[in-house]
Amino acid sequence: MDEQALLGLNPNADADFRQRALAYFEQLKISQDAWQVCAEALAQSIYSDDHIKFFCFQVLEHQVKFKYSELTEVQQQLIRETLITWLQAQMLNPQPEKTFIRNKAAQVFALLFVTEYLTKWPKFFFDILSVVDLNPRGVDMYLRILMAVDAELVDRDVVHTSEASYYFPLTLEARRNTLLKDTMREQCIPSLVESWYQILQNYQYNNSELTCQCLEVVGAYVSWIDLSLIANERFINMLLGHMSVEVLREEACDCLFEIVNKGMDPIDKTKLVESLCQVLQSAGLFSIDQEDDVDFLARFSKLVNGMGQALIASWTKLIKNGDMKSAQDTLQAIEAKVALMLQLLIHEDDDISSNIIGFCYDYLHILKQLSALSDQQKANVEAIMLAVMKKLTYDEEYNFENEGEDEAMFVEYRKQLKLLLDRLAQVSPELLLASVRRVFNTTLQNWQTTRFMEVEVAIRLLYMLAEALPVSHGAHFSGDVTKATALQDMMRTLVTSGVSAYQHTSVTLEFFETVVRYEKFFAVEPQHIPTVLMAFLDHRGLRHTSPKVRSRTAYLFSRFVKSLNKQMNPFIEDVLNRIQDLMELSPPENGYQALLSSDDQLFIYETAGVLIVNSEYSAERKQVLMRNLLTPLMDKFKVLLEKLMMAQDEDRQMALADCLNHAVGFASRTSKAFSNKQTVKQCGCSEVYLDCLQTFLPALSCPLQKEVLRSGVRTFLHRMIICLEEEVLPFIPSASEHMLKDCEAKDLQEFIPLINQITAKFKTQVSPFLQQMFMPLLHAIFEVLLLPAEENDQSAALEKQMLRRSYFAFLQTVTGSGMSEVIANQGAENVERVLFTVIQGAVDYPDPIAQKTCFIILSKLVELWGGKDGPVGFADFVYKHIVPACFLAPLKQTFDLADAQTVLALSECAVTLKTIHLKRGPECIQYLQQEYLPSLQVAPEIIQEFCQALQQPDAKVFKNYLKV
Repeated sequence: MDEQALLGLNPNADADFRQRALAYFEQLKISQDAWQVCAEALAQSIYSDDHIKFFCFQVLEHQVKFKYSELTEVQQQLIRETLITWLQAQMLNPQPEKTFIRNKAAQVFALLFVTEYLTKWPKFFFDILSVVDLNPRGVDMYLRILMAVDAELVDRDVVHTSEASYYFPLTLEARRNTLLKDTMREQCIPSLVESWYQILQNYQYNNSELTCQCLEVVGAYVSWIDLSLIANERFINMLLGHMSVEVLREEACDCLFEIVNKGMDPIDKTKLVESLCQVLQSAGLFSIDQEDDVDFLARFSKLVNGMGQALIASWTKLIKNGDMKSAQDTLQAIEAKVALMLQLLIHEDDDISSNIIGFCYDYLHILKQLSALSDQQKANVEAIMLAVMKKLTYDEEYNFENEGEDEAMFVEYRKQLKLLLDRLAQVSPELLLASVRRVFNTTLQNWQTTRFMEVEVAIRLLYMLAEALPVSHGAHFSGDVTKATALQDMMRTLVTSGVSAYQHTSVTLEFFETVVRYEKFFAVEPQHIPTVLMAFLDHRGLRHTSPKVRSRTAYLFSRFVKSLNKQMNPFIEDVLNRIQDLMELSPPENGYQALLSSDDQLFIYETAGVLIVNSEYSAERKQVLMRNLLTPLMDKFKVLLEKLMMAQDEDRQMALADCLNHAVGFASRTSKAFSNKQTVKQCGCSEVYLDCLQTFLPALSCPLQKEVLRSGVRTFLHRMIICLEEEVLPFIPSASEHMLKDCEAKDLQEFIPLINQITAKFKTQVSPFLQQMFMPLLHAIFEVLLLPAEENDQSAALEKQMLRRSYFAFLQTVTGSGMSEVIANQGAENVERVLFTVIQGAVDYPDPIAQKTCFIILSKLVELWGGKDGPVGFADFVYKHIVPACFLAPLKQTFDLADAQTVLALSECAVTLKTIHLKRGPECIQYLQQEYLPSLQVAPEIIQEFCQALQQPDAKVFKNYLKV
């Protein structure tokens, strides 16, 4: 072997050596006999370096996985012998191999097993067992190999191709795995189970590591072997014995969980679970409060959860089968576990609690189906409710300012608890409402002296009721009087208690979230609006010391104002004055740290727009207010643009361009307040926005930071096309001219939707402009598409594909808006060039989205120009190019009907042929029958069949025919 290259296998080697080692690995993989060198190195223990040994196994792995069938019988035998020799050596070596080498070796054994077991090596396991006997190092390898075999055959985490393929449900691999498992069940599983029993018996008191490994194997195999081999007295007794041995009990727990999880007859399942429970209970394992090992309790909780869910699954099946007697017995068994479930649910460790939630959720689902609840069941529901309320509470350690992994896990756990709360609401909405009301009122009466987590959870529960109690469109304050009164009382308490001043971010945020969630309350009691507005606007909200609170409040404030815009009139000017300083465009130079980020400011601008547009003021007053809002932005923009033109330093250029972009974005955002009922014109604001346009457009000719500036102005133009209607048209030609100057694929791709929007909206009004810019735009597109790119530059290829799609979308918009004259007036040579690009798009590029668009364009052009009075030469083009395209595209190998987009492309292709037949009549049929289809060597009867389908009046008939 190349000793120099092998040096690079060491993780501490420098980059050049590592690169060389990688290249050497690739070289060995393709070499015919390099694997033999590696096999010899392993069999004869030539190398002591762990990384080289691992490397040798990798080469063998590649050989077995991808090239095994190319080997001769003798070579295959050599691989088998190498592995067995290596295994024998394991028991004699003074030191065991590193774990990563043993695992890799086990993988290679497992690959060889799936390849050879059915044919050349039926004694695979017996050969391994005869080598390892009960030698601890040998047993370790044997158990690792068993786990690797299970991973190859059934591991649930690996997406085997049977699941990965939608169209071919059972693939070769899945069929092979089923056959392997069936053969193992017949030939060797009983012997393997016996070997496990021997290993457990032999090592349970003196080698916990091997015992745990063996328990893991039993747990893995139990899901697909005959359960009676494991669920019998001698095995279960041994496992239960392990439950009281500290170093074994976690693995024993998992093993029992797998046994309980195994699918079986519902009555047998109930018996199995019950017998396990009796033994576990008599062993004192149900006394949770005496146990302080949280890792074990987490596994135990998972086991209890499995037993509970298994019993519930049995109950469901028995009810379905109509066996009421057994169902009742099973229900009793479930009820008997509820006390234990509650102990685990309320446990202070969230992992233990989280593991039992599934059982809890399913138990509530049973209660939901019962016609009436017993007193005990009602007490259970209440106990679950109290447990959920307690467990929703933050603990002291939660870090609100710097949330890490632990915090993220608690947030996930809270989501699980929320599902329980929702389920509780389905079982007993009255009880939930009463419990929340009690907790809420008690807490808020003394909020000043209560710990933050309790105040937060009280408000949180009120917030959660909004989703838990079913209503349509948030109408919590009408309909059911009891519920409406309770919620109204709690909301009144929330906004009048002064709790918004609580000095903790979690309480502050929960206050604002809840106020916005129940905005309909303020339609019923509008007198509280000023109180809440002040909370939003002062140090409790938008001016809070925490950036996180300020940011979230900016979003919630915009939602609050939008949803209550009808009640806002008395406060508009006051609010606008109070938020004025929050809307300042913070330029990069003064190092001034603004209270809000530019993203947060977007919400404030939108809120200001909403307040002005929805006010009851006259159009004149609205215009004055809107001008006051936007003039500072325009003034700043002019100054900053001049500074950018002068700036030398690139970082400064970027900072200025970002600031300019924010200014445009803010102005854009204010326009979101307009609607069909309140248009820009009706509000008298057209002039203000036209001034903005005139201010922003010069940025398009700035040679610096083009991408950022163009993107902002383009977005503003999109908004203005919607808001200003035809008043925007005079600005479009010069804006387009600037945007087409030295642009790249991405610029064009983003510019085309703008032109499409104008075309679709204004149609013939923009026909002269489109005719004038049509060829310049196309030249810019073709120029970018023809640029040479690196062969394997994926992103450049993708950009070109997206640009091609945008180009065809543009042609589709032009033809679809009834403006084919835009194309027709470009001169015969240009028209022909455009038509050929569409034919090329339909046939040559394996991109079904573009192909679909191309066929839509072709059928539209045939519809417009394909009649007797169409442009000269077009009929000829139809027969020479469009008809062939309809056949050549579907005949391409890349045309994959298993792909949904391709099916749509085929459908449009059918429409194109139908349209040609519609416009050309019998002449089209004659051409297909006598000239085109015979030239493709199509059999006469198929030609006949095809033409008949094409002539059917119902288009669906032909579409379906073409698919088949």
